[in-house]
Amino acid sequence: MMKLALVSLIGSAAAFAPAGNVKVSSTSLSAEMSKSMPFLLQPENTVGLIGSSEFDPLNFSGNFDMNWLQESEIKHGRVAMLASAGFILSQFVNFPMYADMHVDDSNMAPSVVGVSAMLQIVCAAGVEEYRTNKGKITMEDMFTGENADRVPGDFGFDPMGMIKGKSEAEVNSMKLKEIKNGRLAMLAIGGMIHHNFVTGEALF
Repeated sequence: MMKLALVSLIGSAAAFAPAGNVKVSSTSLSAEMSKSMPFLLQPENTVGLIGSSEFDPLNFSGNFDMNWLQESEIKHGRVAMLASAGFILSQFVNFPMYADMHVDDSNMAPSVVGVSAMLQIVCAAGVEEYRTNKGKITMEDMFTGENADRVPGDFGFDPMGMIKGKSEAEVNSMKLKEIKNGRLAMLAIGGMIHHNFVTGEALF
């Protein structure tokens, strides 16, 4: 009985003894955290990219091709910048052929010009998308073959020579400005459309 009590006492004491050579993984402790969302891990595939703030809470960068994601953001940003300007201007300016179709609420413009005019825009955009990507328009093949080395968003379109003679740092600075203005424009056009939709009134 005495021996049993002694063994139990030793076992209880051992439970509170400091651990010996227990190895603790430091992976989670040494992992970098996101700059924009410090409570989430750093999305590794966005590190070093122009315009990256390491904001990727849904981990798109870990599940989809990064070149395709960059291309999508840049294209949507460019379209949004044009859309924001057009949304405002269409309230005050009309093309001569549409002078009798003027509406103050730009949300009504598509229904006024009709389906045929909207389809022309969609078809023209589709043809240009197919042409610039040499027929490779899906995420699986857009950056393969002869397109493998193409920089996302770069189609060699610079009619005013704005990047001609610029250093790499200056070109990257211009790319950053485009990305930031594109992101702002995407928020802006969304805000303007919903303003008119919710209030039922024109923007100005």
